[in-house]
Amino acid sequence: MLAVELHSHSVRSHDGRDPVEQLLERAQAVDLDALAVTDHDAIEASLEAAELAPEYGLVGIPGIEISSAAGHILGLGVEEVIERDRPFHETIERIHDAGGIAVVPHPFQELRKGVLRSVSKQDLVAADAIEVYNSRLLTGHSNRQAETLAERYGLPMTAGSDAHVAEMVGQAVTVVDTADHSADGILAAIEDGKTSIDGRRTPFEITLRQALGTAKRRTKRQLFE
Repeated sequence: MLAVELHSHSVRSHDGRDPVEQLLERAQAVDLDALAVTDHDAIEASLEAAELAPEYGLVGIPGIEISSAAGHILGLGVEEVIERDRPFHETIERIHDAGGIAVVPHPFQELRKGVLRSVSKQDLVAADAIEVYNSRLLTGHSNRQAETLAERYGLPMTAGSDAHVAEMVGQAVTVVDTADHSADGILAAIEDGKTSIDGRRTPFEITLRQALGTAKRRTKRQLFE
């Protein structure tokens, strides 16, 4: 069994705070086995993290969170930027063409660009897995909805901390049943549904601080553009 963080963001994401080294240090400190950095529409930090991961005793999984026309989709195992703003099914096809798997994060959270604001529940069967536990939650209702949907359609389930600060890496872990300590082996086991979930809520004060920090960084960028 491997404990895997599949959803985290670095400073190179528009709403992330910390460099990849801090994410890796945290992953090592909380005894994770693997880490995917999934910045919004950017791949450089994830490739860097995947390269550095063995120095921390970790498997590095390259990945990206793509802003499709329908909403956010995680591309895990890809090593190139997947063009944003493309239709839902086309985005998934491009992830597959790049050798990755497509995981739909927080599908019911429309305010956070969950895809169900734009596509039907039946459309989600095109994905390889559904994130059924996202650590950044208020009531947990949307996570329960995602789990029910995954069960209904027989889709593999994942968890993700959706960490935008290093200390939240490992809040929501996908436990993968595989003896293959490689990115390819982990992703293949996820596709086969050999997963279970270990998740905890991100403390509200962290979520609030993150939101304020994101707004501050966005304003600063706009002022200097």
